[in-house]
Amino acid sequence: MSGRVSIVGAGCAPGLITALGLERLGSCGAVLYDDLIDPGLLAAAPEGAERVYVGKRAGRPSAGQDGIIRLMAGYASRGLDVVRLKGGDPLIFGRGGEELMALNALGICCELIPGVTSAAAVPALCGIPLTHRGLSRGFAVVTAHTGVGSGLPDYFPGLADFPGTLCVLMGLGRLAEIAASLIAGGKDPAVPCAVCSAGSAAARYCVRGTLADIAEKAAGLPAPAVIVIGPAAALDISPAKTLPLAGRRVGLTGTRRMNAALGRALRELGAEPFTACETLLRPLDAAGELCEGAHCLAFTSVYGVGLYFERLLASGRDARSLAGVKLAAVGRATAAALASRGLRADFVPDTQTTAGLADTLLRALPAGESVCLYRSAEGDEALAARLSERFELRDIRAYEAVPGPYAAGAERIARADCLAFTSAATASRALGRIGPLPAHIPLAAIGAPTAKALSGLPNPIITAPAPSAQSLAQAISAALG
Repeated sequence: MSGRVSIVGAGCAPGLITALGLERLGSCGAVLYDDLIDPGLLAAAPEGAERVYVGKRAGRPSAGQDGIIRLMAGYASRGLDVVRLKGGDPLIFGRGGEELMALNALGICCELIPGVTSAAAVPALCGIPLTHRGLSRGFAVVTAHTGVGSGLPDYFPGLADFPGTLCVLMGLGRLAEIAASLIAGGKDPAVPCAVCSAGSAAARYCVRGTLADIAEKAAGLPAPAVIVIGPAAALDISPAKTLPLAGRRVGLTGTRRMNAALGRALRELGAEPFTACETLLRPLDAAGELCEGAHCLAFTSVYGVGLYFERLLASGRDARSLAGVKLAAVGRATAAALASRGLRADFVPDTQTTAGLADTLLRALPAGESVCLYRSAEGDEALAARLSERFELRDIRAYEAVPGPYAAGAERIARADCLAFTSAATASRALGRIGPLPAHIPLAAIGAPTAKALSGLPNPIITAPAPSAQSLAQAISAALG
């Protein structure tokens, strides 16, 4: 049976994909994605889904359109549901129409899921409305590319008479030519103009000027960008400026789950989180060791809880096999993961650290009890050492942290206002993946153990008082806001 191809608009910034698009992405077997798609969004695809980059950028080697269509058709013919993930909206200068027509001609089951176009969203994120009472009663979206030759489209001088807001896409490299063409067509050189970028590259900027001087003011800005021309371009109504982390770029370095949780907390404070790198957790052979006969089973992470019960069910058993076993969790999130499986943690330390977990168990359990510790291979060795002094300890190193496939480039990292680290175990992996850091960038640690793992670097350290995404976001806000 043939699979379905969903041509999905990813929007033009993290979080702007539609609910339906995210649903398709979360259940696909393959995703073919364009340039500038945020890596955090790609993480929403199933772990086993094939991820194929087919992006196009001016002046760089790019995937051919015929080859992209063959790839989509090939995956669908294998029975896979395919997401063709395109920036912004697929039908706004995105060649989505061509792809739909080609798939229809091949008899491939396909659908279109619209997205939020950069033409409207990027100016809005920079505080510029395309329509505003008394200033603009409409807008026009045009491209500076013709598809043939190197000049502007022939109709450009005629746009000088358009009474609303002009939105020009793919025109940053021709900004001086665009301005000259419109002025030659009769546009007032003093009309407000802005060059805006607020997409997934974590490099938001908005340069304002007039049609006469915008090319000079915006010289050297990186593409892609949206050019806005008209009286509304002079407005700045962005509500995000009232938030404590407005415009601050924070790089995320943890696991998919932690990056998502921290990203949400940071966006609520106005920050622009981006994936600096992603750390993956990989089961080890020891993950299948189950804790029969133990008096107490202790977990040090949400992932460990999920992995343990996955292997428990695979063995033909379920939670009933833990009848009479005391359960310990390193913190409230780990305890919540147990609760989602109908199990209440008997021991949760107030301090939510491995040291706190050790203190709690040493006070609560009699000497000689059998304790099973289910943890990361890179976890705190002091925890196992302290428990083994008093208890009969089974130390199961069930999983390890490994670098994910993506890491931001040095230029993007250098633009960050802060990098956030969400565990001591993954911090060293993340640092190795990212490479040397500029010494001026603060590093935010989710707790004292993570701060200790970062202490050898010259960078300022921000330490969250509690090991949670909310606490870390608040600590970053207090330091940078």
